This record gives sequence, C-alpha cells and structure tokens, in this order.
Amino acid sequence: QLLTCMDDLNSLTMTTQILVIGATNRPDSLDPALRRAGRFDREICLGIPDEAARLRILRTLCRKLVLPEDFDYQQLARLTPGYVGADLMALCREAAMAAVNRVLLKAREPLQEQAQNCTPGLTGSGEQMVADMNHHQQGELWTLVNLLKTTETLSEPELVSLSILMSDFQEALTHVQPSAKREGFATIPDVTWENVGALQEIREELTMAILGPVRSPQHFKALGLTAPSGVLLAGPPGCGKTLLAKAVANESGLNFISVKGPELLNMYVGESERAVRQVFQRGRNSAPCVIFFDEIDALCPRRSGHDSGASVRVVNQLLTEMDGLEGRQQVFIMAATNRPDIIDPAVLRPGRLDKTLYVGLPGPADRLSILLTITKGGSKPRLEPDVSLEDIAFDERCNCFSGADLTALVREASVNTLRAYLKTSHNGATHPIGSTADVRVGKQNFEEAFKKIRPSVSKKDQLMYEQLRESLSR
Repeated sequence: QLLTCMDDLNSLTMTTQILVIGATNRPDSLDPALRRAGRFDREICLGIPDEAARLRILRTLCRKLVLPEDFDYQQLARLTPGYVGADLMALCREAAMAAVNRVLLKAREPLQEQAQNCTPGLTGSGEQMVADMNHHQQGELWTLVNLLKTTETLSEPELVSLSILMSDFQEALTHVQPSAKREGFATIPDVTWENVGALQEIREELTMAILGPVRSPQHFKALGLTAPSGVLLAGPPGCGKTLLAKAVANESGLNFISVKGPELLNMYVGESERAVRQVFQRGRNSAPCVIFFDEIDALCPRRSGHDSGASVRVVNQLLTEMDGLEGRQQVFIMAATNRPDIIDPAVLRPGRLDKTLYVGLPGPADRLSILLTITKGGSKPRLEPDVSLEDIAFDERCNCFSGADLTALVREASVNTLRAYLKTSHNGATHPIGSTADVRVGKQNFEEAFKKIRPSVSKKDQLMYEQLRESLSR
C-alpha cells in the first residue's frame, strides 16, 4: 500500500507539493523496493558525531547553562567519543545535577557534625529500619532529614557564583553511558603497564607506534611521519599479547574494541563481511580507537586458487577496510596471533599490518619481573621467608614457561597451601576459617606445583618460534 501511494504521488507533483520523509536506524532491513528511484530516492546518513560535531552540539546545548568563562569545550568534546546528541543532552543534565549536589554538600557539612551522635526520631517500622542500619547509614539518614527540614536558601552572592564546572561534567561522564557503548561498543580497558611484567622493548615499540601519534601529533606532522597502519603481535600463546594491547589503549586513553577472530565468521553468505564492516564502522564512530583482532589467523588464513568460501570473502573485506578507502584517521589496528605463518601475506604488506613485533618466551630476568607482578611484590599471596622468587625464575624447570604458565604455577602453589591449611585446621572441618594471617605459601608448595604445571610450549614449538623470531629480525 505504501509503495502504491508513493507511486501515485509522482502523478500529483505538478498540482500538489508533498514531500515524504522517513527515518530509520536499520536501513538494511527496509524492503529494497522502497529505496529505489521515485520513492525514497535520496538517503542522508546521520552518523555518530565526530569531535568537531560534538563541539558544536555542546556549545548549542550549553547556551542556557551557567558555565565559567574559561570553560574548555574542546576538552569535553574530546572526552565524549561515541556520544550522540541525546547522550550529550543527558550529560549536560547530569552535570547540572552534580553541580546542585556539590552546593548541597556544603550545606550538609554543619548538619553532618550534628549527626555524629544522633539518629532521627522515627516510630514503628521506621524505628526498626533505623535499628538495622550501621552507624554511618544512620548519620546519612539524619543528615538527609535535617536537610529536608531546613528552610535556609542560598544567598545572592552564592547564586551569582554558582556555575557548572568541568569537574561536574567529569562526574557526569561516570553516570551517562553513550548509546553506542550499550550496543557492544568500545570501552577503555582497566589494564595498565603495572599489570604487565617485562616486555620492555615491546612497550617502547608500541609507545612510538600508537602512543606517539596520539600524544604528539604535531611532531609527527612536522617530520612528515605517519602512524603505522597496523601492528601485529606474534609469538607463543600466553606471553601477554592481549595484555599489551589493553595496556596501550589504557595508557593512551583510547577506546578499545576487542574482536575474537572466529566470532566474526558466519555460515550465511554476506553476514561475515557485514560483521567486519560493522567493526570498522564502530571504530570510526568512536575514534580515537584501537581495534584489536585476537587470533587473526582464524580470520585471515592464507588463500589459494581453489578457495571460494566464506573465509576468502572475509579476507577480501578485511583488506578493503584496512586500505582505508573511506579513511580511518585515529583508528589504530592491532592484531595478535601465534601462527603468523598461516596468515595471508596480503594482510602483512605495508599499509595494512605493516609492523610485526615478536612477543617471545620470557628469559630468567623477565620471569622474575613477571613473578613480582603476579605476586604484587611477594605480598599477594604472602610468601614464607624460604621462598625466593629469583630462585624460581632462574630454575631450569621454568625454561619454557610463558607468563600464563607462571600465573598457573603461583595459583597451584597457593591452592596447595590452602589444601594443607584446611587439613591441619580444625581436623579437616569445612567451616569458615577465622584468621588467614598465618596462611603463607612456602617453598614446598612451589615444589609440589612444579610437579603438576608443565610448559604450554613444547621444545619443538619453541624451535619453530625461534625461527620465526630470527625471520622477523632480519
């Protein structure tokens, strides 16, 4: 019926002036007949605003708000990647509420002093509810009741000086989540360099490849340098490749989209390619952003002349997106694999994943650094005096251990400690332990753990990875 009515409008254009406007957030779900010429023949895409657009939106939304004269709109626009107009409106509203709460907190200070040794006079069920609260909650309730009872208003000078500060917007950012993030969008990971043991050389390379262009773009531009199109982290499993990618994104304040290679593959024709396009579109919408492809060898296997399946179409789509035909400024690509030899060579050429970094098995000194990071310097779990992390790191039994293996070793030693403690406490009773101050991991617990934990990389695989490292260093 809609198609028929729209076709009838074409015959009435000479006598009537009617314009049909439609809106949707799922254009691919529309009947193709609606999108042909003569019907909805003009399509305007309203994407997620970039930093410049967010700056203009914020200036418009804040026209009626009281802000300091030196308020930095540019910084606020930089802090809101992925926010659309409705999100920014909610952010301004939340910031205004934060400013009101900040003013009320000043009014609460004298009331809190009165609440230290008092509780509100309530009766019945209210009295029982107060009795169930702890002292801090009772004080908060007393302060709130007094605040509601007070009739004092802000003075004229206080009202004149009242304004919404940048700190109020920063507080509001923790409460207002952008619509894009609710759809599985990018987030800033909580992994820092402190969570990464060793790998100092790799850190420096990543700092220059990703952190440098973000922090000092003017220096790169002055020297005529461009950021690497992509970085591939290759090496044995469990050596911290994913951890490195998260730490880089956190250190630079970039959004982070993590993609597992196999999860993009779909049995239906065209669905895998659409998933790849969506990932890159999300990255562009939340720029600056790091798109991290884990296990990229599953996504980009080496093509041959006889292949014509879904994997070939996915590789072709990924190559098209990496070439940046639509431009991907401030979108950095990182990938990780433990089988770089089976990745299609076209993915590794300059302009795509043009920088390959080898993340190998740690040496004795690196193992010590990793153990110190895992155990928080020997404080968690607590260690007996006879335990030397240096001796464990330099032990020959750790020669092929990765970071994940060392984590498993410490965990197994801790489990052995707990098992022994439970056996000796209360004659094997299973009721909760009262004090854990005397639970410490000893040398014998690590010896027992060594009997169970084996390196995840065999000698044969280690030789293969050594050859890979030599080929990358040429």
